[in-house]
Amino acid sequence: MSTSAAATSTPSSTSNSQTPTLGKIKFYLKSIIFGATIAGCALYGVIASILLRLIGKVEYAQYTVARAFYYSLSLFLGIKIHIKNEHYLNQLPAIVISNHQSALDIHVLGRLFQPGFTVTSKKSLKYVPILGWFMALSGTFFLDRSKSAKARKVLDGALTNLKKDERALFIFPEGTRSAFENLTMLPFKKGAFHLAKQAGIPIIPVVVSNTSSIFNSKRKIFNSGEIFIEVLPPVSTANLESNDDITAYCKDIRDDMINKLQKLGYSKTQGAKPREDYYPSEDEITDTEVEVINEETPLVTND
Repeated sequence: MSTSAAATSTPSSTSNSQTPTLGKIKFYLKSIIFGATIAGCALYGVIASILLRLIGKVEYAQYTVARAFYYSLSLFLGIKIHIKNEHYLNQLPAIVISNHQSALDIHVLGRLFQPGFTVTSKKSLKYVPILGWFMALSGTFFLDRSKSAKARKVLDGALTNLKKDERALFIFPEGTRSAFENLTMLPFKKGAFHLAKQAGIPIIPVVVSNTSSIFNSKRKIFNSGEIFIEVLPPVSTANLESNDDITAYCKDIRDDMINKLQKLGYSKTQGAKPREDYYPSEDEITDTEVEVINEETPLVTND
């Protein structure tokens, strides 16, 4: 099979051959491991956050937990991630956006997180045992969706810190998991783009190969494999003035991301031919600080 064929073949052709019963058993067993890893890393995060607060290094809390989750899941489930053009993430401050597909997105974030990452979340998660404790201790910004004024104040503070510390917000502009098996994306909400314009900072698009070949809750698929990510060049907001400008800007970026997704194709499952074109060189592997916000939370505008 050629590299291009491996990239664009459908999930059914890239998934490992197995009986339906065996496939379901594997899916549920791996899902249990996945959930247990999240719980274990959250518990570790509570302890790590307390210790890092005591020594004044709380900005490392979510990074350490993200890496612990990524390496644990890579070891237990055999899912590796390769990033191309990661150096673009050094061009900060910025808002970083990515396609939103499935539960595996948390694994993707585990690989992308660097020291200084933080997240915003709906306020209700603050009261979830272990996970909520970790999020609170590690500096998560909690937003109350029912009180837009308070949410706006939190976001304004996040933007101030973003520019001052030259960091980035990570947003899923689709707003929800698409679970698509084809190479496209849901329509983008414009909150991320309004935020970028408000702060006068660029958007950095990140495109993740379609992961339905590895994880598909509808088909009860949970394979080992490799996920490929490509970071696109930052796109300036300097010339945006009107809502129409933001709409066109949002559309252009989404179109570019879909075009790149169609080139990346599907994530490689175990046994498929390696894709050497998406193994970055050492020069392309860089560190950065990225802050994360979920698009489901209320943003600056309802437009």
